[in-house]
Amino acid sequence: MRPQDHAVLILDGACGTNLQEMIIPANAWQGKEGCNELLNLTAPDTIIALHRAFVEAGAMVLETNTFGASRIVLEEYGLQDQVEAINRAGVENARAAIAGKPSTYIAGSIGPGTKLPSLGHISVEDLAAAYAEQIRALALAGVDLLMIETCQDLLQIKTAMVTCFETLAELGLDIPVMASVTIERTGTMLVGTDIAAAAVTFEPFPIFSFGLNCATGPQDMESHIRYLSRNWPGRISCVPNQGMPEIVDGRTCYPLDPPGYAQEMKRFVTEYGVSVVGGCCGTTPSHTRQLVRNLAGVTPAIREVSA
Repeated sequence: MRPQDHAVLILDGACGTNLQEMIIPANAWQGKEGCNELLNLTAPDTIIALHRAFVEAGAMVLETNTFGASRIVLEEYGLQDQVEAINRAGVENARAAIAGKPSTYIAGSIGPGTKLPSLGHISVEDLAAAYAEQIRALALAGVDLLMIETCQDLLQIKTAMVTCFETLAELGLDIPVMASVTIERTGTMLVGTDIAAAAVTFEPFPIFSFGLNCATGPQDMESHIRYLSRNWPGRISCVPNQGMPEIVDGRTCYPLDPPGYAQEMKRFVTEYGVSVVGGCCGTTPSHTRQLVRNLAGVTPAIREVSA
């Protein structure tokens, strides 16, 4: 099989670390510091400004500020009754940021939550209910894509995928679904699964793309991307951190600069046929701007995938 992807999709997936660098009114947190998703309601101008900076840098897809906007996470802040409102506001803020840019799309970000079923933290039934609630809210708010990201547990993945497609079918909506796992520096997901097993788990689902995000920088992702290039039949995504975080003068910093990041991503596109690229933790508009420049006129390599 020869995947024929002749376009590169550039997305922004770095809300959290950028918010840490912004000036946010203390009252916006309402005593719930750390709940970035609440800012969709209490500081929409801040979220819109952050999204707009990435749009102006050339991002084609914005991820909503809803990574932790499931009931599972929000109930830790006493906000479990705000799932629909927070997700809807997240989509509205992203939509406001791309006003006048009809070729920019919105991906509803769905994170893994804070409880994994394989570790006994939560039942599959409760996890599925939380996913269905968030997916429904994002879909009805009008996202163009759904991004199930930072997956860490095969049982979590299966629950998310089955629930997602069941929910979309119930709503009568056909929305592309992107999926991304997180591989630690150990070479496996958090619960010990390697990229081959993750790929087999995702293979039955009609997803738009599959790949990696978070945890490490491009160098630590390369062997996994190489595997997908040779074995995954569909689109491949790569959304790394800007290297491994370092503490400098008491602040968390990411060492990969925009030229270095953009060079690595271009190589992944031209050597491994990656067709969805972006940045996770530590990514700034400057990183995205350099990435857009480096990928101008570039097309993904044609891949020969094992049957």
